[in-house]
Amino acid sequence: MRIDILTLFPEMCERFTGESIIGRAQAKGVLEIKCHNIRDYTVDRQKRVDDAVFGGGMGMLMQVQPIIDCFDAVCQQTGKRPHLIYMSPQGKVLTQQRVKELAQLDSFAILCGHYEGVDERVIESIVDEEISIGDFVLTGGEMPALILADAVSRLCDGVLSGEECYTDESHYNGLLEYPQYSRPADFRGMKVPEVLLSGHHANIDKWRREQSLKRTYEKRPDMLEKAELTASDLKFIESLKREKEDKKTVTSE
Repeated sequence: MRIDILTLFPEMCERFTGESIIGRAQAKGVLEIKCHNIRDYTVDRQKRVDDAVFGGGMGMLMQVQPIIDCFDAVCQQTGKRPHLIYMSPQGKVLTQQRVKELAQLDSFAILCGHYEGVDERVIESIVDEEISIGDFVLTGGEMPALILADAVSRLCDGVLSGEECYTDESHYNGLLEYPQYSRPADFRGMKVPEVLLSGHHANIDKWRREQSLKRTYEKRPDMLEKAELTASDLKFIESLKREKEDKKTVTSE
């Protein structure tokens, strides 16, 4: 997997991608993340990459020329045109499903905006997809780009120690992750559930599945509408609903 990041702050991105799991994956050669300074491609003598907005208005806009020339350079380096994602509050909100889909690509590129965004001609001519990390606005696209790169990278073969490191996590299978515990088994009277100490793997798997269902039902019930549920799962969810109704009845009395 290769990820190219087009940015005004390559050092900021490189510091993040060079650390921890992502950094080790790059050292092993299973992942490659390249950061490109858009400012290197401007034809302006002062290295400016922004200008005033036509028609008036507050703020400055990233110009079309340095961005497209930077992307052209990436295409030349990779020998093909990568799928280009623009991190934008106007894009579709990022989901784990989209992360899984992007992880199937051999490569893609991410454009980080700044100021009031980028010239619309950039979006019209080279951007394939706009992605948002939430309904809020940041000072630049670097942090969203790094979040996307991190989320996709960890699903690539060889980045984590095994597939189970991410297949049991929240959102991957449509449910929130079950509670997890480590030593000591008893800390100030707070005890680890007995089933996890039993060594009975079938019972542990059953408990974990039920806890995932319970957490999702309590915290993100909307996710259950799209999750792949078995007859046993549905039966357990019905029991949670009855339990909730019983508590309401007792409280009202």
